[in-house]
Amino acid sequence: MQQGGGSETVVTWEDQQNINKFGRLNNRLHDLLDEIKIAKESNENLEDAGNELILTDEEVVRFQIGEVFVHVPKEEVETRIEEMKEVTSKNVQKLEEEKDSILAQMAELKKILYGKFGESINLEED
Repeated sequence: MQQGGGSETVVTWEDQQNINKFGRLNNRLHDLLDEIKIAKESNENLEDAGNELILTDEEVVRFQIGEVFVHVPKEEVETRIEEMKEVTSKNVQKLEEEKDSILAQMAELKKILYGKFGESINLEED
């Protein structure tokens, strides 16, 4: 007795490799989304710190290096914050590019797998 009303499709080794690759890409995508969120929050925090620094009248401000706060001239802190924002922005851009690449690979795998298995496979997230 056959259930599901459809014909059974044979899963080849290559099909299984594509399914596994899709799963790995999907996991990496979720990791990337988390990393992008954290990097954007960090960039926003740096932007806020830079804005607060502009408003201060003090020539020497406290700046955190690791777990320690040190007194640093305001100009040096401004320079460091700008450098940190630049690095963070480049990191966000790199992560976004990797995300786009993964989404393109996943779309190609979806096309292949849905073409062969149709309704028998579910690659969408709820």
